[in-house]
Amino acid sequence: MPIIVGIKFKKTNKVYYFSPENLEFSEGDGVIVETARGIEYGTVAITPREVEENKIVPPLKPVMRKATAEDYKKLEEQHAKVPQALELANEKIKKHNLDMKLVDVEYTFDGNKIIFYFTSDGRVDFRELVKDLAYVFKIRIELRQIGIRDECKMLGGLAPCGRECCCSSHLSEYSKVNIKMAKNQGLSLNPSKISGLCGRLMCCLEYENEHYIETAKRMPRISSEVATPEGNGIVIYNNMLKEIVKVKLPVKDGYEIKDFKLSDVTAKETLAEELEKDVAIDESIKSLID
Repeated sequence: MPIIVGIKFKKTNKVYYFSPENLEFSEGDGVIVETARGIEYGTVAITPREVEENKIVPPLKPVMRKATAEDYKKLEEQHAKVPQALELANEKIKKHNLDMKLVDVEYTFDGNKIIFYFTSDGRVDFRELVKDLAYVFKIRIELRQIGIRDECKMLGGLAPCGRECCCSSHLSEYSKVNIKMAKNQGLSLNPSKISGLCGRLMCCLEYENEHYIETAKRMPRISSEVATPEGNGIVIYNNMLKEIVKVKLPVKDGYEIKDFKLSDVTAKETLAEELEKDVAIDESIKSLID
């Protein structure tokens, strides 16, 4: 099996495979490699190891060398230029009255190009802007339009849960999420409750969705009648994680509410049948969907 070393670039969690070329690496080491964009600086995320052939996208390019003190110095110099580049680019955007929001600036490691990342609600004619920027910086200019989720990934921040956004902390690719996942988990369909900082559905809706789907096949439907060790009753709540069913039981003077283990409850209708119904999506929720 081929031996690879996994490399990450800039603010991305995706790992790319390269050939270590008999060099020794530790996690976090800086390396210089050649990519489709040219010569780039990356960080070792996976130390050299064997992987199966089908996990590699050929050709497997070699690591050119470990990063040197001069490489680190060059990288710091490029980072120091970013604030000024952002300021100058924003001035040019205002000058041309363009409907776009500048998110980030990246100098390629070989110094041959500057990439400006921006968001916009529609297409932007930035040809004159590129000319102005090329005149100021004297190198190749690339303007790259990104989506609102990409913006959140680049800038980062604290999600509603209080932790760093999943997209910027560990996700290598965006989770495929939809409104039905929120319904499966019994969450409110209020946009403010199920949207992340990017304004789209939270990536974490996908994490436990499979568990909820499988559990729903065994949980009784809310408001349905079930048989319990203490007689028949009506389901008023399901705890999908603990697999506990809350049942309203009739008694002499009215009713009482008791919790039963799912294994002690016999149901004619399952929650899965209810979840199979289409989710009604109003205009406020549609804005959360890519």
